[in-house]
Amino acid sequence: MSRIGKKPILIPPGVQVKVDGQTVIVQGPKGELSRKIRDEVKAVVQEGKLAVLPVVQTKKTNAFWGMTRALLANMVRGVTEGFEKKLEIEGLGYKALPEGNDLNLHVGYTHPIKIKSPAGIKISVAKNTITVSGADKEMVGYIAMKIKKTKPAEPYKGKGIKYAGEIIRRKAGKKAATTGG
Repeated sequence: MSRIGKKPILIPPGVQVKVDGQTVIVQGPKGELSRKIRDEVKAVVQEGKLAVLPVVQTKKTNAFWGMTRALLANMVRGVTEGFEKKLEIEGLGYKALPEGNDLNLHVGYTHPIKIKSPAGIKISVAKNTITVSGADKEMVGYIAMKIKKTKPAEPYKGKGIKYAGEIIRRKAGKKAATTGG
């Protein structure tokens, strides 16, 4: 039995959940998300709650049961509250410029790097902080990872892009060698 899978998901007011076979559609104030779930489990809406139940008993059913419940709970939370990730840019001359829904990064290369924002994801910039927000948790994390991957923070001076609150372990630089004579 999956401990996480057994917990029902409370559907807040203003959120509509529709189950169409193996596809679950969640609509709320922040948008609409849909996901096809695996055949080993099924989703059922009853009394203002969304429950995930196992259909077939295999070795991996408990893992799929708990994972599906967590994904559906993230969908319900995403359409009500939304998700966001913050990144920090550090370095002389490094900057991020919003361009419509896209992002232009000037991070020490000869050319600016353009990050395209998919539908439903909003990228905003304030000083040296980039905020990626949206209803889909996976897509928010993916875009934040893509931004960070353009210039990850390096361990010697700490220059680059890092998540807010992330601690970069610093390394000591080269020491001047003294010759004994």
